[in-house]
Amino acid sequence: MTAHRARLTEVDIRRLIKATDDDERASAAHKLCRSIDRADLDETDREAAQKIIRVLAGDTAELVRRALAVTLKSSDLLPRDVARLLAADIDSIALPVIGSSPVFSDEDLIEIVRAGSAVRQVAIAARPVVSRDVSGVLGDIGCEQAVRTLASNDNADLSEATLGTVVDRFGSSPEVVAALAYRQVLPLHITERLVSLASEAVREHLVSRHAVAPETAILLSGYARERATVDLIDQAGASADLETFVAQLNARKVLTASLLLRALARGKMSVFEHGIAELASTPHARAWLMVHDAGPLGLKAIYDRAGLPPRLFQAFRAGVDTWRQLSAEGADTSGENFRERMLERFMTQRPNAPRDDLAYLMERLDQPAQPAGRTLAA
Repeated sequence: MTAHRARLTEVDIRRLIKATDDDERASAAHKLCRSIDRADLDETDREAAQKIIRVLAGDTAELVRRALAVTLKSSDLLPRDVARLLAADIDSIALPVIGSSPVFSDEDLIEIVRAGSAVRQVAIAARPVVSRDVSGVLGDIGCEQAVRTLASNDNADLSEATLGTVVDRFGSSPEVVAALAYRQVLPLHITERLVSLASEAVREHLVSRHAVAPETAILLSGYARERATVDLIDQAGASADLETFVAQLNARKVLTASLLLRALARGKMSVFEHGIAELASTPHARAWLMVHDAGPLGLKAIYDRAGLPPRLFQAFRAGVDTWRQLSAEGADTSGENFRERMLERFMTQRPNAPRDDLAYLMERLDQPAQPAGRTLAA
């Protein structure tokens, strides 16, 4: 290793000293730094290498200092004092080190953030790892671009308080809201703040990726009649407490025949069972028995008790029978094939069905499968 160190200090540095212009010196500095970084150094070698690095950091040629910064930006061989020196240099030299160097302490990075340079704040926000303390300061005082970059960085540790601060400061910025929405993990209350601020596409991502409370799902479902942001059926199906969820839907006057028919048409039998039990003020266990009664009377009895429209009973009957048949066959009851089978069965059972009934079903059931989070017209 001593021979290798001598080769670095005597050959490469001699070339660096003898170079006649900045380009040559920068090229020599780059090769020297690359050799140092790749070498397997013991403590003595490391000290010698860092002396060379300090010499390069003090070079008057901007190209030489940039070669040093770019080549050793991710190396732990770069001394902390040299990293701080480079971070105070012009942007072309400072930014590579600020954005990547592992030798900075949180205090160093916070000091740079507080200095107020937008491009340097962005570089810190995009680092491979951003600690909770540094994220907190960026959230408090960072420029919009830096905060957007931070929110987009899933390797940045953002506390709930910092997330709240970001929403407070930049809730009117679609870019920042979208960046937050696409984080891998979000607290429930932050998700619910974002859904009221986000675009439709971002809201759909939020409610399909993150949990929302029933009240929020109900509120969002009313944003647009034909293109509701939240599909209440999907939200209900994902709920850990389906009974409470449908009770809240009923309290908000949205537990309708249309919603239950859509749930049944998409194979969400548990949503239908709990929904009809809620409307009929009947325990779920009893409602289940009546819905799945092999005879013709059980479903009709609870259907009438629930106050659902008589003209749609045959559609519900077709849905339950088709679901039962496909389930017995081990078939998928949640796909497009199920909806087609249900519609076909309804039309077969009621060849003389009123035109309005057929139009009603065709509008809601005979459609391509919708992406998760996108609702059919209710």
